[in-house]
Amino acid sequence: MTIRKSHTPKFERLKDPLLSRHQFVRRQIRYLSFAIIFVGGSLFAGICGYRYTENLSWLDSFLNAAMILGGMGPVATVQTTAGKIFAGCYALYSGLAVLAAVGIMAAPIIHRFLHRFHIEGKSE
Repeated sequence: MTIRKSHTPKFERLKDPLLSRHQFVRRQIRYLSFAIIFVGGSLFAGICGYRYTENLSWLDSFLNAAMILGGMGPVATVQTTAGKIFAGCYALYSGLAVLAAVGIMAAPIIHRFLHRFHIEGKSE
């Protein structure tokens, strides 16, 4: 039987020492990169959705997708039934995607804070 390496994120455990600043920065960059790729993929899906359901130009599709993903709302009026269904689903997805991206970026920072707080609390 072979042991498979887990692809889940590894954070230091309760009894492990705090990561060095260099290791922490590398972890933060890795999580930030993943969040940027995730948001970029979400933006690309929105651009393609507006392009093919509403037949908008690539630039207008980008503008609409970016505004929805950023929480501002659409710029162009949605005309088709498919476009309206897409816009509603994309708006719901975008709200969750932004929260997920913030959680991904904040996870290492929050974990380091809590880990340091726990280590300092133990020594007292």
